[in-house]
Amino acid sequence: MGQGIGCPDKSRKSELALNQSMRKEEDGTEEAVERGDQQLRALRAVADLNNGAIGLYNMGLSCCLNSLLQVFFMNTHFTVILRRIRVPIEHAEQKKSVPYQMLLLLEQMQRSKQRAVYSQELVRCLTMHNLKLFVQYDAAQLFLSLWNLIKSQITDRELADRLTMLYTIRVQEYLVCQKCSFETRRDSNMLTLPLPMFNSCSQRLKTLEDSLRCFFQPEQLTDNNMCLCEQCERKTPCLQGMKLTCLPQTLTLHLKRFYYRKSSWTQKISYSLPFPQSLDFNQILTQEQCHPDAKEKIGSMISLVLLLTRD
Repeated sequence: MGQGIGCPDKSRKSELALNQSMRKEEDGTEEAVERGDQQLRALRAVADLNNGAIGLYNMGLSCCLNSLLQVFFMNTHFTVILRRIRVPIEHAEQKKSVPYQMLLLLEQMQRSKQRAVYSQELVRCLTMHNLKLFVQYDAAQLFLSLWNLIKSQITDRELADRLTMLYTIRVQEYLVCQKCSFETRRDSNMLTLPLPMFNSCSQRLKTLEDSLRCFFQPEQLTDNNMCLCEQCERKTPCLQGMKLTCLPQTLTLHLKRFYYRKSSWTQKISYSLPFPQSLDFNQILTQEQCHPDAKEKIGSMISLVLLLTRD
């Protein structure tokens, strides 16, 4: 069977609207329809669109969940993993299995002739795992919760490892004492890169590349932020930062759209941040911001970028 697909998040027009507009602009000719389908297929990177773009109805303020599901389903690497999971035998286990319920929803979207389908079984399954309805979730938080549920419930170790490799960003954190130059390092894994919209001087960042450079920029820890140096045996000014070790097949970026002022007042950031269709991190980061062994692992162009905006 072909891959299922949902509509993109609210910051973009739906594929259906895009497809219809393409057909209208070319007076409904067969050539225009074919050209529109090719553009749509390239844009969404799915295996096929035999039944067009299928959306999801909002159930219990689940628009954030719907956007995440649609992004998961538009990733063919993910759907290949999903289609190979072991189906639970017991009916009760099927009801509680997030990967299985996602697979059923994917197949339902693939078969549907309607513009949208209901995801009530998956939503009911998620409520069994303490994801409540009628609650406004942070997109990155919900993504992390959903991803962890999927991974923990995939019983095939090989598939679980493939899922990890598909989304996991590997970095090396470091802390350098500014008094004695003693350095500590720690390898870490991340599912998202939380990118700022302003730099340390509260200046607006204008491109995604600028935001990435700002994220990997080392930070001076002084005054109340000083850290304990093992060699000096006291708190000292330190330089804190991280180096990129390895990029996944699917890079997930989280735009931090809330700005916290010193007065504890929170401001929503609503302006747009342009981003390219592909990224070459060797052109974005400096040699100091990349691990020495990471050159081959980050040198290729990243063509699939998944953006999570904080709502």
